[in-house]
Amino acid sequence: MKALVYDGPMDVKVKDVPDARIEKPTDVLVRITTTNICGSDLHMYEGRTDMETGRVLGHENLGEVIEVGQAVDRVKVGDLVCLPFNISCGFCENCERGLFSYCTTTNPEPRMAGAAYGFADMGPYSGGQAELLRVPYGDHNCLILPPEARDNQVDYVMLSDIFPTGWHSTELAGLLPGETIAIYGAGPVGLMATLSATIKGASKIMVVDRHPDRLALVEKLGGIPIDDSKGSPVDQILEHTDGLGAHRGAECVGYQAHDPQGHEHPNMTLNNLVNSVRFAGSMGVVGVFIPQDPGSPDDLYKRGEVAFDYGMFWFKGQSMGTGQCPVKRYNRKLLNLIREGKAKPSQIVSHELSLDQAPEGYAHFDKRDMGWTKVVLHPNGRR
Repeated sequence: MKALVYDGPMDVKVKDVPDARIEKPTDVLVRITTTNICGSDLHMYEGRTDMETGRVLGHENLGEVIEVGQAVDRVKVGDLVCLPFNISCGFCENCERGLFSYCTTTNPEPRMAGAAYGFADMGPYSGGQAELLRVPYGDHNCLILPPEARDNQVDYVMLSDIFPTGWHSTELAGLLPGETIAIYGAGPVGLMATLSATIKGASKIMVVDRHPDRLALVEKLGGIPIDDSKGSPVDQILEHTDGLGAHRGAECVGYQAHDPQGHEHPNMTLNNLVNSVRFAGSMGVVGVFIPQDPGSPDDLYKRGEVAFDYGMFWFKGQSMGTGQCPVKRYNRKLLNLIREGKAKPSQIVSHELSLDQAPEGYAHFDKRDMGWTKVVLHPNGRR
């Protein structure tokens, strides 16, 4: 099969690799029809993780079931399914608590919890930027889509990661109707946090970025664009909230946050949130932070540590929720919002490419080139 393979920093290639196949009775084999390039993929693409060369990338996946293992009962050949980026078993202690992103079964590393497709340190599983994908525990992990999804895959594929992750940031923050929220980052996840906050009835949604195309999408989705290249984002948010700060905050950038001058600061968005959120407010952090980053320009963050304004955080009585999104906790409910026309996450999609065009898509998306806001791939042609 054809697949997109990581060959090293800034180097991905479409190659012929052995076909994905059923390996265990609980597996499902999916022909991938739609898959996305995610901002998290860029950390690996840039060589800022310990991703092994030769691995197949891609964790935002949707496709048609073409084979099922003997122990698979619910999922049938011909079903169109969307796959949470988390690979979980459904029966371990964490899965029973709904913490599917911290499954204790699927990652063979004894000191790790959680697994994902084509992702550094998240198990040995191949990604779905390929013609075929093996799905472990298929009955549990496959979200079966309604018939009309075949003609609307660019909306439904967002259920694999970014729509639930954006929603999760607002859940971690504890956002309630009528409250205000400050969102740092207007990449795909930040835009989905904006959409989620709009659906939840936030009274004011302030979204910090500096790319004009992304800020235009913020406004389209119901948010207030905050351009941090034109002044302190904290001051702008305080101005919008009568000097009090937002009730809630969401961090949707992660450890490679850059200031307007292009300098990287892994602690920048965290500390800005502390100062943007009011006393006794809360925030959700879904931007990726990793245990160590030898390539960081920040000496602390080489060891996975940040200079965090904990004194102000404590003094203001704030709280913070963090971590990867347990996609299965939300994907069925969010599917219903798409199906009933209450949510259209595909509004942020800028490009639909073939698998052969994936290296070009990575290069443009990584450079944040104007207009490249979300890239969708179709490994088996448009379906």
